Amino acid sequence: MSRRRPRPAWQVADFFALEREAEVYLAAVDACLAMPAVARRLGVRPQATAENARAAMLTEANVERAVAPCQATQERFRSLLKRSERQRQRLDYLHDRMHPLTALFCGITVLALLVVAFSSWPIALAAALAPLLTAAAIWRHQVWRMHVLLNLREWALRPRVALLDRRTAWAAAAWSRDLQGNGVRPLTDRVVEALLGEDHDSLLLADNFHGLRSPRNPQYVVESLAARSLTRKIAQLESGGTIAVSGSRGAGKSTLLETCAGEAGFAVVVQAPATYSPYDFLLSLYVRTCESYLVHMGHVPPAFLRLSPLRRAARQLLPALRKGLTALAFGLAAGSLVILGLAATVRSFTAQQWPTVRARAVDLWHEAVAVVLDIWKGERIGAAVLVVAAGVLLWSLRRWKRWRAIREGARVVLVVAGVGLIVATFFSLLGDDDLRTLVGEAIGKTDGKADGEGFFLLFVSLAGLFNLLIEQPWEIRGRILLTQRWRRRVGWVLFLIGLVLLFTLPLTQALVADPENPLRLTVALTGLMLVKMVTWSPVSPIPPLVTTCRDELYRLQTVQTASSAVTAGPPQLLTAQTTSLSTLPPNFPELVSDFRALLTEIAAEQHRREQRVVIAIDEVDRLGSDTAALAFLGEIKAILGVPHVHYLISVAEDVGASFVRRGLPHRGVTDSSLDDIVHVPPCTLEESKEILERRASGLSEPYKALTHALSGGVPRDLIRYGLRLDEIEAKTRFVELTDIAEQLILEELSDTLAGFRTLLGKQRWTERTGTILVAFRNAMDHLRPTCSCGSTELRWALEHVAFHDLRGHLSEEAAAEVSDEARELLDEASAYALFSLTLLDIFGRGDFARRRDEAAARGPAGALELLGRARQELEVSPYSARHLIGSIRTAWRLQEGPAANPLAAIPLPRGTECPRHPRVPA
Repeated sequence: MSRRRPRPAWQVADFFALEREAEVYLAAVDACLAMPAVARRLGVRPQATAENARAAMLTEANVERAVAPCQATQERFRSLLKRSERQRQRLDYLHDRMHPLTALFCGITVLALLVVAFSSWPIALAAALAPLLTAAAIWRHQVWRMHVLLNLREWALRPRVALLDRRTAWAAAAWSRDLQGNGVRPLTDRVVEALLGEDHDSLLLADNFHGLRSPRNPQYVVESLAARSLTRKIAQLESGGTIAVSGSRGAGKSTLLETCAGEAGFAVVVQAPATYSPYDFLLSLYVRTCESYLVHMGHVPPAFLRLSPLRRAARQLLPALRKGLTALAFGLAAGSLVILGLAATVRSFTAQQWPTVRARAVDLWHEAVAVVLDIWKGERIGAAVLVVAAGVLLWSLRRWKRWRAIREGARVVLVVAGVGLIVATFFSLLGDDDLRTLVGEAIGKTDGKADGEGFFLLFVSLAGLFNLLIEQPWEIRGRILLTQRWRRRVGWVLFLIGLVLLFTLPLTQALVADPENPLRLTVALTGLMLVKMVTWSPVSPIPPLVTTCRDELYRLQTVQTASSAVTAGPPQLLTAQTTSLSTLPPNFPELVSDFRALLTEIAAEQHRREQRVVIAIDEVDRLGSDTAALAFLGEIKAILGVPHVHYLISVAEDVGASFVRRGLPHRGVTDSSLDDIVHVPPCTLEESKEILERRASGLSEPYKALTHALSGGVPRDLIRYGLRLDEIEAKTRFVELTDIAEQLILEELSDTLAGFRTLLGKQRWTERTGTILVAFRNAMDHLRPTCSCGSTELRWALEHVAFHDLRGHLSEEAAAEVSDEARELLDEASAYALFSLTLLDIFGRGDFARRRDEAAARGPAGALELLGRARQELEVSPYSARHLIGSIRTAWRLQEGPAANPLAAIPLPRGTECPRHPRVPA
């Protein structure tokens, strides 16, 4: 009988030819439904449950859609599955016909083999005949013979069936992966969206908010139009320049400066002080530049305040001492080995050549001494005159410009001589008759086999050497076989093994054993020493600029004092005088000059390396006013304009406007301080979406539009409102756009009106005008409950502030007592309340997608982009913002006036109980 698996619970047998296919598809559906991105969306609405999604995925139409993109892998799996089923049925058929004679024959055979292995040959021969006799008896009986053959065929079929089952399992896994990646997963998303309803984008189901929690993390930075513009301007100013980065607070100026600094070869980012002193700022920038350069070159900046003189000296001497001891240890070991190997050759050469050389040197010495004595005694007048002339000529040649050329020529001659000695050593091998004889004898002894072995071992050594030189790991089809570390180890092993075995060949031994080889080595080492002696120069391991930076740090951060004692007077009256010298800190002009000189050297070095130097001065807009910022630029103007140095300075919008309108009507400090300016505008809606998608993946479009509208496209506020979404969801467990939008908008409105009330409290009020503050307070009290959900009273209060003039309840005399500043604050608060009410009407109602499409079809005023512009316009003027908000409300078909009587008072605040989400008793 064939063993069949149980049928699945759902009826898809008509679609799948085999039940195993249905099981694989069902497992793929369950895996896709269990994915976090899908499981997060299940259960948020009543109809969007895992059971409903699973049932929808098992309908025949959806099964066809899911399987259609994966037909190739399905056909392979189906073919193997059918073959496996057929072989399995055949194996079951053979298994049912198992005969006892087969087991008996196998047992006799095993027993006979044991007896043959452990007995003497007569008994082994008798035991070997037992299986043969049993096989003959079975073979003579037709029925027995058929059963045994069937059993043997079953045993031969089992490995084949096991292998086929393994291949079928692999094909099933491949089809399952294909289904999850290309078939079931995309269809699962569409099914879940259909279960969630048409307005499924209004659910807050972001994958994570990790990027919002790390606002300064560079991996979440999105390249903007301002960043591309700044890159182009820096590239255009190849020889350096000063570029101002202007924009409102939170627009991303600091991030832009840090990004450009990170792409430069050497960069220094400093913050402008809130209360600045030009000298202190330049001193701080000078110190920061020196420390940054030391870190850039891999050195540790000195800590003068934390280290005692003894520890500081030890910190400087220990690395040099450690390096010297290491070189001494290796030098002694290497020199001992070289001397041991060449000692006999040098002694032999000295014994043969030294007498002749010594005799000739002694003769020359005696002749020179005799000439000097004759000149001293006055016996050689002509020679004395020549000596005097030579002395005068030598003194006159002390500044001869050709000495450098002569020294270079001597160095070239020595290098050529050293290289000649090394080359002559190798050519001497070709002309050695004894060596050729030894090589011929070695080749004759090996019968020509040494050539192949030598070439093979030489190939092994060269392969190991090549493996040491390459840097890439060994890969096959993207799979790393050996990493770089293990590849180097294998290379060293191959190189050393090939080299060692190469010296075991007779031919190599004959070449190495030549008696003149030590002399050749001596000559080659002598040539190498000549070349090394000429080309060696005592270069300090510490670059000069590093030393300069350390000296400057010592000069700028410490006070140097020197003292000396002098003893004067006769011995019986000893007097002591002590003189003390103390260095003064550099003044501002000297500090500017030294800083420019150091920065010029650093920039020249980086320019030779084709790297860029960037000095970024951030937070200039913290100085408080455009006048203070312009004064700051005028003070630091002295350090600008260094060749190949790009200064990036973040300034406020008014300073940037001063540069843009240069010469109208007169020129200011920005004309001579700045070379160009990059304006960082607020983000557009598309840029805000890109930022939020990078930092909070999975966040739907309505929430991106809401945060963009509240922030006005300012990246810092955009990130802050994104975090508020996460906070509200964690606090209230709301996932619907209507609930979250009301909570976020009303909380922001409450904080903003509280700020306006604080500013209004600083104005002068009377008994008649104080009713404005009462109305303002009553409107704010509607926003104080824990759950700031909409209610009739709340909307009435908001409409009263947004559409009405709070001064309308006053008489003409009382209204005239309100100051212009208070009137402006009231108008700004009213405009912001109207903006918040507009956001509530747009995002706080259901069916957002349909209303968005209808508003966009009515004209440009219905675009979501315009909400961010309205928020930006509130910072310019409340009156122009009201005009823009009015056009937006018209496009969205929102009411253009209050529903309540304009002269009616604001209703009393509601209680703390939420009308939409009542508190459930415990």
